[in-house]
Amino acid sequence: MSRPLDENLFTGPIGAEYRMLELICPNAAVLARRVAERVAGWREGEALEALEIGCGSGVSTLPLLAYREDLHLTAIDSAAKMLDQARSHLSAYVDAGRVAFVEVDALTSLRALPEASLDVISSNYAIHNFLDDYRHDALAAAFRALKSGGLLLNGDRYAMDDRAAHLASTQAEVRSWFDKLGALGRYDLLEDWIAHLFSDESPEHIMYLTPALARLEALGFTAVSVEYREGVDTLVTAVKP
Repeated sequence: MSRPLDENLFTGPIGAEYRMLELICPNAAVLARRVAERVAGWREGEALEALEIGCGSGVSTLPLLAYREDLHLTAIDSAAKMLDQARSHLSAYVDAGRVAFVEVDALTSLRALPEASLDVISSNYAIHNFLDDYRHDALAAAFRALKSGGLLLNGDRYAMDDRAAHLASTQAEVRSWFDKLGALGRYDLLEDWIAHLFSDESPEHIMYLTPALARLEALGFTAVSVEYREGVDTLVTAVKP
């Protein structure tokens, strides 16, 4: 079952994090909502077993749970402190047995799952952080873990194939961080985000769009689609046949 998106869900501590995310990276919040909308409309009336990769503090987990009442979710992250926040923020869903938060890396978790055991695998701004070889192995393990007809969704940072356009987009993004975070005096966050960007843009991490889509097809996924794209911020979906 699904219900309309509700801004009032984002209250308390998770609301503060959500609003900061909207300030720094507006499309991360947009994509968290779009992923939830897509899952909400997927095979309506069926109970779904899902895995979220890189749940962080629960900002992207909340809409998944709130907009699909028959979704049972395992949300994983390798950062214990982030998971502690997620458990606190979403304690009502934990108590109701709707979500389990697990400290584990993506590949270990996916490889431990029984074959064809999941209806949905989703992620929001996590997979681009993986080293490329690890990313390939994680996506292959995701294919194995999905049931036939299972849905993969990744809201993430996919670099532009046109290198000059990608550079211009990245420069504009950094300028916006100086404007927004400088106005708040949050130079600590500015430093962290710029340092992280160097990792995102490194050759062993950067995830160009066209090769990324081709990789999904080579792994066996069908219906590989770009459902949203603004700059580098992209929602990619794919189905296991």
